[in-house]
Amino acid sequence: MTRSFDSRPVAAEVLHDIVSLAARAPSAGKTQGWHLVVLEGHDTSRFWDVTLPAERRATFRWQGLLRAPVIALAFADPQAYVQRYAEPDKRRSGLGEGVDAWSTPYWTVDAAMALNTLLLAAEDVGLGALFFAVFSGEAELRAALHIPDELQLLGALALGWSDQPRSQRGDGLSATRARRSADEIIHRGGW
Repeated sequence: MTRSFDSRPVAAEVLHDIVSLAARAPSAGKTQGWHLVVLEGHDTSRFWDVTLPAERRATFRWQGLLRAPVIALAFADPQAYVQRYAEPDKRRSGLGEGVDAWSTPYWTVDAAMALNTLLLAAEDVGLGALFFAVFSGEAELRAALHIPDELQLLGALALGWSDQPRSQRGDGLSATRARRSADEIIHRGGW
């Protein structure tokens, strides 16, 4: 994860290509119920002005994050899944009855898979990327950007060209934690 960017813009075709690749991620019923609201260049200030007001920016730990030339807000669309599963080929599942019929919110699962694919695609073309939560100002952001209420905000994605060598990225405290081994994750034959 990249937390410090230079201000060079990301070409529209690069963004288009990585989003096109992300659209190939697994999707229940091929619903693909996810959306990105993309803010570029000076428009990124609209995001920061709402979510990190100027009086808090001076003490913000990751000043280089504020230079990201792209901020994409990721949304999942639960109703797209209800509508898809109400179609004839999926109707028998009963999942078209409403969001409460779903034991697992596949709109969130699918959007997360698409976002992970997008992160990998960004890395593959040399971009830096950071997925992060929108901790404050969501209502104001939704109003300012005319986001429909029924969409689930998953978080924000900063994209751009890193101003740090790969070895210095991921400078958060969590980066120092060891990764779990496969043996710690796998439970063969049961828990």
